[in-house]
Amino acid sequence: MKQVSPNTSALFSSVALGPYTLNNRIVLPPLTRSRSSQPGNIPNDLMASYYAQRASAGFMVTEGAQIEPRGQGYAWTPGIHSPEQVEGWKKVTSAVHEKGGIIFAQLWHVGRVSHTSLQPEGGAPVAPSAIAADNVSVFVETGPGEGALAEPSMPRALSTEEVGELVALYAQAARNALEAGFDGVELHCANGYLVNQFISEHSNQRDDQYGGSLENRLRFLKDIVAAVSEVVGPERLGVRFAPLFASTDEDRVYLGLVEADPHTTYIEAIKLLEQANVAYLSIAEADWENAPDLPDTFYSAVRETFSGRIIYAGKYTVEKALKVLSKGYGDLFAFGRPFIANPDLPARIANGWPLNDVDPTTMYGGTEAGYNDYPSY
Repeated sequence: MKQVSPNTSALFSSVALGPYTLNNRIVLPPLTRSRSSQPGNIPNDLMASYYAQRASAGFMVTEGAQIEPRGQGYAWTPGIHSPEQVEGWKKVTSAVHEKGGIIFAQLWHVGRVSHTSLQPEGGAPVAPSAIAADNVSVFVETGPGEGALAEPSMPRALSTEEVGELVALYAQAARNALEAGFDGVELHCANGYLVNQFISEHSNQRDDQYGGSLENRLRFLKDIVAAVSEVVGPERLGVRFAPLFASTDEDRVYLGLVEADPHTTYIEAIKLLEQANVAYLSIAEADWENAPDLPDTFYSAVRETFSGRIIYAGKYTVEKALKVLSKGYGDLFAFGRPFIANPDLPARIANGWPLNDVDPTTMYGGTEAGYNDYPSY
């Protein structure tokens, strides 16, 4: 019996996002690929060709780009803080724009999820509080082009003054992104990295205005949203969260932190984004094998709270995207692994063509193999 393909036309209706009109609702989400040039973590021609191949996405967000040297937690990830990195990103944005694509830079700081070998002068990683990250590995270079997983190093707590300096570093990274030709920026506030560390009761034990109550734990988020909005305009700003309601023992790249009351924590955070009038909210759902969907009460509360565009990601199938779209919970849908292996993913979805399988061994680091050599249909 022939399998009937779902009617995917709803994913190919145009949609406004800030000042942009997207020609479909299929998103290339931020995907760490660790292909930047060394030394200097500089974006390169290989990366430009990879993004250009995927420019038929309605919307694209780069892999996380660290906003300063201390923001790096994995070898070979690109930065967006040096002049050389900005020049490298110009290759990426020009290649994508030549194909008619729209691309935002994801601004990233890993906070405590790092290792002394990745830090300037081998210093301790910085964090809201001196609490080590557990259930997570970082990736360190062991030789040219070679690396290994390691335990994160013990972090040191940032002073109140240093938190303010970090807010300024986010604003500067946003200026760098505009100089590099990006259409906007996304703040990486998910997966247990720096902003998430401030939000979480597990990693924030501060007693200044950035710790204690939920309002205080959300203050760093509020401050960087305001600072970056001033640079790029709220209509060119998105924010990504990973509101986990469950966790897993499955061995995997870092997920993030499960709060005692994730619903209230994240709805309060989303209220701040609504007040700031940002263009979109991106929600990364749990994506391990058989991970539960978010509760329906949460999906509907997110939609009631936020009037901008909502992007969902996390092991999404076309069927799940169509279901969430039909319920009105989300507007855009990101497909990670399928987009790694299928540069022409929107055409494959539209035509019901079969998908290439992803090669997990080439996801992080390496050459063009498993990066920009996946065939189009």
